[in-house]
Formats: sequence, C-alpha cells, structure tokens
Amino acid sequence: MSMIEARFYERQDEGKVKCRLCPHGCLVLPGKTGVCRVRENRGGTLYTRNYGLLSSVALDPVEKKPLFHVDPGGYLFSLGSYGCNLSCEFCQNWQISQERPDLYETTPERVVQMALDQKKRHPSLTGVAYTYNEPTVWMEFIMDCARLAKEKGLRNVLVTNGYISREALDEALPVVDAVNIDVKGWTEEFYRTIIHGRLKPVVETVERAREKTWVEVTYLVIPSENDKDEDVRALSEWLAGLGPAVPLHLSRYFPAYRFQRPPTPVATLERLRDVAMERLYYVYIGNAWKRGYADTFCPECKSALLERGGLDLEQSHLVDGACPNCGRTLEMVGKVHFS
Repeated sequence: MSMIEARFYERQDEGKVKCRLCPHGCLVLPGKTGVCRVRENRGGTLYTRNYGLLSSVALDPVEKKPLFHVDPGGYLFSLGSYGCNLSCEFCQNWQISQERPDLYETTPERVVQMALDQKKRHPSLTGVAYTYNEPTVWMEFIMDCARLAKEKGLRNVLVTNGYISREALDEALPVVDAVNIDVKGWTEEFYRTIIHGRLKPVVETVERAREKTWVEVTYLVIPSENDKDEDVRALSEWLAGLGPAVPLHLSRYFPAYRFQRPPTPVATLERLRDVAMERLYYVYIGNAWKRGYADTFCPECKSALLERGGLDLEQSHLVDGACPNCGRTLEMVGKVHFS
C-alpha cells in the first residue's frame, strides 16, 4: 500500500521524471528520489513511498496547530507520516522530517473511522489535521482522507510550510477548511541558506490559500537570523494587505537539529509583537507563556474575547460570536467549544 503511483509528475526522456508537486520541480533519475526522499522513480514511473504510513497520531487541541480562530477550544484528530521537501537547519521534528522513523500502515477509511470514534468520546472534536511532517509530500493519501472526512462532516486542516505547487494546492483547497502556513523568514537569503528553499513560492501559497480558505501564519523567531524589526514589519504589512484579520503567531525558537544557539529572548518576541500589531488585529506569542500571550482581544475596544492558558481555552467572553462590549463580530471559522 505504501508504494502507489504518485500524482503531479510528467515523464521525460531516458526514464527520467519531473515532479510537479512542489517548487523544487525535481528531475528524478531512475532509481532515485526527489529532495523530499519519499517520491521515487521506478522504471520511469514516479511512486510515493509513504502512502498510508503513519509516524504519529494524537488528539490535539486545535490551538496546538496553532489555529486560534478555528473552532476555539475544539480538538483535531492529528496525524503525520515522514518526509519533507525542505531541510530547515533548526527543524523541530527532524526525526520524522529528515529520517525514516518507525511507521505503521493504514488506509483513508481507517483514519476517518478513527476520527469518528474519537468524536464519539470527545464531541468537541471537529476534524482531521495533517501535521507533524510536511503534508505536501504525502498529498495523495491526504486527499483520499480529506474527501472521505468531508463526506462525514469533519473539517480538514493542513499545517504546512507552504512549499507546494499551485497545481497541487488548487486541488487540495476545495476540501481544506483551514491552514496554518509557516513563513519562516522574510528574505530570500534566509530561505536559501537556512531553509534550503525559496520565499517567493511560500508567499504565493499564502496569497492563494487566503482566497479560498481560512489562513493563519506562524513565524518562528530565531535570534540573529530573522528577528529584525524591519523583517516583521514587512511581513505584517504584506499580511495586512491580504486582510488585517489574518492571525500571526510569533513562535519562540529553541535549539534543535543543527541549530544550537540559545532560545529566543522573550523580550524579542514582545517587541516584535508590538511591531506586527501596528498593522494586524491578532498577533500571538507561542512556545512561551505569559498571561495575554495567547489571548484574543477585540480590535475595536480591546476587550478580552478568548482567554487561553497555554493551549487550553480557559474562558470565552463572546456573545453570539461577538464582542460583549462593542458588538464587533470576531473573525473565525466554526464556533467556540467551551464548557
């Protein structure tokens, strides 16, 4: 089951194939794989190596993705496979993105049934999240799952680096209800040397996804790499052009994989939050906790609307989805799940 013919490729001369799944556009020789290491050319046909192979399954708060404006307080049945089409020097999940971990095989039907079984025990479960490793590189399995999940009334959520071709993205978006997209920096040099990709395709993915579904953006702040005020100001100005209600999550870096520099100072995150809020309504600080970092405030009157303790929704002050003080409706998908 794990080896099926891939989508999004074309055959070339001499048994080569050109993958069209992501902006790398790998020209894959017979017997070789692309950059992601999970799409292999066998005899002039491109195969996926991770269809139906899971490395991780969990019941997560929707806020963990992070998504703060999608069914706040709800849960998502979350699953991941292995492989990635980027190789970030600071990867937090390198054991499954850059290596092949222990895996077990399943089917789309089983995944959706597991999600429905979880929903019986946890009524606030609202959907399935494709996360942990990069969902782009096992898009065939995700699409099969997502279509079944949609038929059963479940939401589909992608947590992605945004490094995906327009062709593949356009096929996925009709069955995707929300995405969190990592914008990992704001210069092409940062993407080239640290991420081993390009910024422009990620920007295009955010813009395209924003036209079709709910989008939240995560920006991991790394000291001396992407923590300049001008970077975050430019990022937030661009997002504000798409809509000032696009939530931005400024996430604290910790040493991982090949990066061993100290964690991001909390003061840096607070400073950059202030910079981003010059343009955006909703800016959150993640991977660090202090009262207010994860709370949602009304852009109009600054009243607290949703109070979170870390990843748990502790209090909702919304009245019929609106601010109890000024009546402004909160931009979000679904409803609050809070008891």
